[in-house]
Amino acid sequence: MFPGFEPLLLTVKLAGLTTLILLVIGTPVAWWLANTRCKAKPVIEAVVALPIVLPPTVLGFYLLLILSPQSVFGSWWFELTGQTLTFSFSGLVIASVIYSFPFVVQPIHNAFESVGRDMMEAAYTLGAKPVDAFFTVAVPLAKRGFITGAVLGFAHTLGEFGVVLMVGGNIPGETRVVSIAIYDHVESLEYSQAHVLAGILLVFAFAAMLLMYVLNHRLKVKL
Repeated sequence: MFPGFEPLLLTVKLAGLTTLILLVIGTPVAWWLANTRCKAKPVIEAVVALPIVLPPTVLGFYLLLILSPQSVFGSWWFELTGQTLTFSFSGLVIASVIYSFPFVVQPIHNAFESVGRDMMEAAYTLGAKPVDAFFTVAVPLAKRGFITGAVLGFAHTLGEFGVVLMVGGNIPGETRVVSIAIYDHVESLEYSQAHVLAGILLVFAFAAMLLMYVLNHRLKVKL
């Protein structure tokens, strides 16, 4: 078996699960941000965008403290499952969701804002309930935002390093993702293995971004 297969499989698994979770929890947040008139909206937007500008090691450090068995949340999780969140795949998922949150929420938020209130109000006047109008009007019109958010969230998770290293460490088969494996190979002067993994990650990321632009271009043409 190719020695880098396990980190690659773990990375894709982490990115896929993180993206799925972010689409589920990020969509209502994006919808609320796009429609709320709450005075605290700028504060919430700043909190959502914080992982973009916060150094990964800083975010990873605080997540390490929050997820540790000594914290309230970490001890509750340990009592519930018998496992710690730090240095585990579950901890990586939580950290990745927080780290990639703005990359999914912001494109969907912008897409919902572009829908406008007029389209939703027109659906309401035709007898559509809020939930029906959301899924039949807002979501279809915001497809480009969903595609962009999903691809950016997936690609961003693929390249995580600082956060996953702080929270998950380097446990083979559990937390050793591709970025950590590449770092290990470089430290050991195993440049050929590092080249292979880095090249695969580069091609994968480029393919994901290309797919996003192609799909968005086709949707734009249809509109």
